[in-house]
Amino acid sequence: MKKYLMIFAVIARFSACDKLDELTKFEMDYKQRVVIPSTTGIDLPFDIYSPEKETNATSEFAVNDTRKDLIEEIILRHLSLNIISPEGEDFSFLESITVYMSAEDLPEIRIAWNEEVSETAGGLLELETSVEDLKEYIKKDSYSLRLKTVMDEFLSSDYEIEIVSVFFVDAKILGL
Repeated sequence: MKKYLMIFAVIARFSACDKLDELTKFEMDYKQRVVIPSTTGIDLPFDIYSPEKETNATSEFAVNDTRKDLIEEIILRHLSLNIISPEGEDFSFLESITVYMSAEDLPEIRIAWNEEVSETAGGLLELETSVEDLKEYIKKDSYSLRLKTVMDEFLSSDYEIEIVSVFFVDAKILGL
């Protein structure tokens, strides 16, 4: 009988740990805007830089009962581009796009891409994302994005693009 109680206690403990572990996981969402100028050439790679984005990581972590030093991993789960203006346009002008992230004292890293943008792409473009651990970048006060693009059409006007990124955070709750 003691043997069964011991097995039950071990199972109950692991079950409780799994539930606690789920409480340490959350998402952080960021939005940024960039402009693709109308004077950009065809079939030539060019870079578009986002303004620095404040991470507000310390307050995001506090809301989720954790701290920077307790972060185990941060992975980019989702990155999409949405055309804000001109209204009704689509991403068919792009041949390819790669997004890089940088932060103070850290090397630039490739985080998302679409190497063959479809001619039938709409106004929302979902990119493939890396599985790199980005915790050191998000733990910084701010980060920047660089979009390396190749276009296969001339643009007659500037395109304002919203970048939406969702980061999955796995942390410890106040050291548990």
